[in-house]
Amino acid sequence: MKKTILALLILSGFSSAGPTSTIETDSTAPKNIIVMIGDGMGPSYTSAYRYYQDDKSTDKVERTVFDRLLVGMVSTSPHPIDGYLTDSAASATALATGVKTYNKAIAIDINKKPLETLFEKARKAGKATGLVVTAPINHATPAAFMVHNDSRYNKDDIADAYFDERINGQFKADVMLGGGLKYFERDDRNLVTEFKEAGYQFIDSMTKFSSLNYSNPKVLGLFSDSGLGPRLDDKVPDRLQRQTEAAVRLLAHQEAGFVLLIEGSQIDWAGHDNNVADAMAEMDDFAKTLKWVEQYVKAHPDTLLVATADHNTGGMTLSSGEVFDWQPQWLKNIKMSPYKMAKQIINGTLKLQNISSKLGFELSDNEFSSLDSARKLGTNDLFEAIKVLIDQKTNTGWTTVGHTAVDVQVFAAGKQSKMFYGSQDNTDIGQKLLNLLD
Repeated sequence: MKKTILALLILSGFSSAGPTSTIETDSTAPKNIIVMIGDGMGPSYTSAYRYYQDDKSTDKVERTVFDRLLVGMVSTSPHPIDGYLTDSAASATALATGVKTYNKAIAIDINKKPLETLFEKARKAGKATGLVVTAPINHATPAAFMVHNDSRYNKDDIADAYFDERINGQFKADVMLGGGLKYFERDDRNLVTEFKEAGYQFIDSMTKFSSLNYSNPKVLGLFSDSGLGPRLDDKVPDRLQRQTEAAVRLLAHQEAGFVLLIEGSQIDWAGHDNNVADAMAEMDDFAKTLKWVEQYVKAHPDTLLVATADHNTGGMTLSSGEVFDWQPQWLKNIKMSPYKMAKQIINGTLKLQNISSKLGFELSDNEFSSLDSARKLGTNDLFEAIKVLIDQKTNTGWTTVGHTAVDVQVFAAGKQSKMFYGSQDNTDIGQKLLNLLD
């Protein structure tokens, strides 16, 4: 085991990157592993978040948790049969199994043979396991750590597999928190009832965390029919952190330790929408959770934190056209997601004349006129017009509504974090995590 880890330390190229070149002499494996994935969180998102958080009253741009924990870069391409551009399923499979596969595949190889996942190996090692997401819990990323399927879009089958697939008779996750109720309570099968009969506590609201019996680590929490709503509209502003705190409290009882997956799922959704307002709100949700985990690792030095992105989404640029400027201050006071603004204006709940109260800035006559014209065309057109207005105000640009093939960052702290220094592939991360469970 010690030889394996020391070899990986050398192969990871840790001396060429990261905050320090000090060699980590402790070759024992961490007791706990926390993996955080910012879905779609390319490098421009962490840069944008730094400027978004900047204190304008000082002469410097303050560093963020991402700057503090940055240790390297990660390439994200899928198996060559699908070229260079990955989707979330193939990338999550690489992170969960250390093997490249085709886009849409869930923890299977290109021949559709199951691959051992981090959760499955953790179970064999006697560790507790859990996942926390803001998407449905059977979405592509968490699914790739849990089960095996030839398509991420077989969502009912994936939900069924959460109950049906076992490792040594055990469910693959003790704690499952996020959205997706409609996939677990269906006309053809009620998985919520089945999990409850199998000894799981079930909650449908984050307000019920206080009612849990924390001596029983088996919890299924489904807080919406599909994904959770946009962070800007959520009544629980620190939702990802609250879920994470509850999950860690539940899992920490296990003597052998735990493996926890945390995904900031909707950074990606904001990127697909070219929606910088939602993107920064989701980044703030993820960053605050990352800071909480960073503090947990400091207090529990037998824990490893590895954070990364599965890919970049949207090709966000922090300037647009010939104007050499980006002005994130206009984002700070936005109080509602652009889509909800559009929806409420169309249904009459919000008057267009009052949209400034939600945007946090006053509109010029021309800006108001453009929104009024879009209003006459319906919700989606008004949604697009509001996003364009915010992009123009902040000078934000976008190159695509899809993914891009650029490398993403890796952040790490805690025991054996130096294994993840330098330039590497997403499969390298997966293989290193699996080797730590040998």
